[in-house]
Amino acid sequence: MESRVELFAQIRRDARVEGLSVRALAVRHRVHRRTVRQALESASPPGRKPRQGVSWRLEPFKAAIDAMLIEDTTAPRKQRHTARRILARLIEEHGAQELSYSTVRDYVRVRRAQIDVEAGRRVEVFVPQEHAPGAEAEVDFGEVYVVLNGVKTKCHMFIFRLSHSGRAIHRIYPTQAQEAFLEGHIEAFNILGGIPTKHIRYDNLTSAVTAVVFGQGRQRQENDRWVLFRSFYGFDPFYCQPGIAGAHEKGGVEGEVGWFRRNRLSPMPVAESLDELNDRIRAWEAQDDFRRINDRIRTIGQDFEIERPFLASLPAEQFDPGLVLNPRVDRSSMVTVRMVKYSVPARFIGRRVRVSLRASEVVVFDGRTVVARHQRVAARPGQSVQLDHYLEVLKTKPGALPGSTALARARESGAFTNAHEAFWAASRRVNGDAEGTRELIDVLLLHRSMDAGDIYAGITAALGVGAVSADVVAVEARRHATASFRGGAGSDRHRGAQGELKVQRVVSLTRRRLMDPAAVIAGLPADARPLPSVSAYDELLAKRTEHPAGPASKENIS
Repeated sequence: MESRVELFAQIRRDARVEGLSVRALAVRHRVHRRTVRQALESASPPGRKPRQGVSWRLEPFKAAIDAMLIEDTTAPRKQRHTARRILARLIEEHGAQELSYSTVRDYVRVRRAQIDVEAGRRVEVFVPQEHAPGAEAEVDFGEVYVVLNGVKTKCHMFIFRLSHSGRAIHRIYPTQAQEAFLEGHIEAFNILGGIPTKHIRYDNLTSAVTAVVFGQGRQRQENDRWVLFRSFYGFDPFYCQPGIAGAHEKGGVEGEVGWFRRNRLSPMPVAESLDELNDRIRAWEAQDDFRRINDRIRTIGQDFEIERPFLASLPAEQFDPGLVLNPRVDRSSMVTVRMVKYSVPARFIGRRVRVSLRASEVVVFDGRTVVARHQRVAARPGQSVQLDHYLEVLKTKPGALPGSTALARARESGAFTNAHEAFWAASRRVNGDAEGTRELIDVLLLHRSMDAGDIYAGITAALGVGAVSADVVAVEARRHATASFRGGAGSDRHRGAQGELKVQRVVSLTRRRLMDPAAVIAGLPADARPLPSVSAYDELLAKRTEHPAGPASKENIS
């Protein structure tokens, strides 16, 4: 389809070369004679008149609408006029029955922004900023929902984003408390390999700021532990203006929260634990290195390689992000941390221990030695109990094991396997309830020094020969560990020879004695020896009767 400019050029050429009349030109080019006359008068087509529409009906009421919008500049934010309320007032007070909602809405959307700018309440123009490599970063939290163990759970995503390259670190925690805030920083510093040299931008988060000092610029009252943390790593904070007014001051991380939530966490991710989900996020971050932000020439990863050398170096020591507490161990061998109970070894009952409350875990120390470690429980009240912490007590009170909370939790977590159940049942049949339970506890104590897989193999081997003894389990577990080590360390050419080796196994003589003597147990040959007999000794008794004991005769003496 030819344009109007080309059409006018053809009309003017035909009139000039062939001398056609207006009517003939209109017929040839299939246009109105008015269009022919416009072409002959000017080579430029006239502009189209804008469509008037129905907005002319709004003209008598624009002054009233402007007055309402000006009134809103001093009104509380939640009591300002909406377009629907303005239309209702125009109908009630000015008789504007013919106005439609869309007409009022379109006018209010444009005019409200203009009035706000005139009143100095809002600036619509954003000035682009340049960020030097390694100088600045932005931090924020965003809410996310995750399906953990089949339960929809509200969590919090920590994001640390370098302003120059856009390289971002994302971690999901059950809370956005200070321990999660600090732990997110530490992981980001370690992964990025450095610290921004100028400042890091923040909202007025309670993890860092205890109070906003109004009237004194960006001065804040900071949390003591936060001051200690930033002093340890050597960086300065930049606090944005409170509320919506400061959102644009860290627009990079604000946009990153939305982008990551839409592109990586939709639909809701399903995971067994937050550790599993964060491992998945690390893989996504590696993929994001090949992504370009908007119209940038280089990818995020390429810009980060340029930025990395400009970051400040990390300190030699590691900062403990956990909140340090000193609770007392109660009679149930548990400590209470944030309304949640965590078990510790029974030997600490009545003593105070040092607890490091971290974002994802709770670590209990005795001096500098870690004596207990739990995944942090988000639900309140709640508890986390480990069976290992009660084994010494259960050794003296074996009857308390079957109904104990620790055993129930071990079964739920899978630490107490079917092999343990089978060993316990067999041990109680042979040794009785109390002694059989003690044998099981001795097996559980082996987990402190041996691998769980080796112990599982040891239990299976012991049950295979009918030996319900912790000593037998220990021997078989060590043998399995040794065979696994040799199999892993050996070369491929020896695997066939290793497979031909006959592994000697522990044999239960008790079971062998109770079973059919002709049965072959654990690879031993059948016992073909005759049963023992005392007939030879019976012959001696008969001879003793024939020659009773008496005074020695001369013949015997001689």
